[in-house]
Amino acid sequence: MSLSLQLSVSDWLALFNHFLSLSLLAVGGAIITAPDMHRFLVDEHHWLTEQQFSSSIALAQSAPGPNVLFVGLMGWNVGLNAGTGLGGGWISAALAALGMALSLLGIMLPSSILTYTTTRWAHRHRDKQAIKAFKLGMAPVVIALLVSTGWLLTASHSQPARDWPLWLLTLVAMGLVWRTRIHLLWLIGAGAAMGALGWV
Repeated sequence: MSLSLQLSVSDWLALFNHFLSLSLLAVGGAIITAPDMHRFLVDEHHWLTEQQFSSSIALAQSAPGPNVLFVGLMGWNVGLNAGTGLGGGWISAALAALGMALSLLGIMLPSSILTYTTTRWAHRHRDKQAIKAFKLGMAPVVIALLVSTGWLLTASHSQPARDWPLWLLTLVAMGLVWRTRIHLLWLIGAGAAMGALGWV
């Protein structure tokens, strides 16, 4: 299901600026900013449907390559919605490419520059107590943001009383990731198999 949107130049700039600001919060990866992307793209502006949002994350996470590709898929879907969908010809393709470029450039540019400069500085000063304390302090922040992303993706498609197997699977997968060294692809595959069988 797609939407039919009319986006102005200021809307495209707002999309770019939003991803620019999220870029600096993406400590631990862009996926931890998914709850705010959902708020902005789905709840506030209605540029994406719930299904497009979740599908963008699921497709990018299951495909080989960088996990940040889900941001490009979200921008692509916003562009398609601003056109006339997949059958809209070159105009829809151009708007989809514009949405993808703006969202990826926005999410990548600030964090790449910041990472490059601070990593070089931190490496030169790695023995200082403040650097060690900063690294230790960021760990719980990253974990909390990852948990909020998992909560958003699970809660947006389920009702706890009816979908208890999905919640149980989420808790089991979280425990396995925390306590074992099982590769994530095995867990993704198991979740996909359970979904295909209708168990979750």
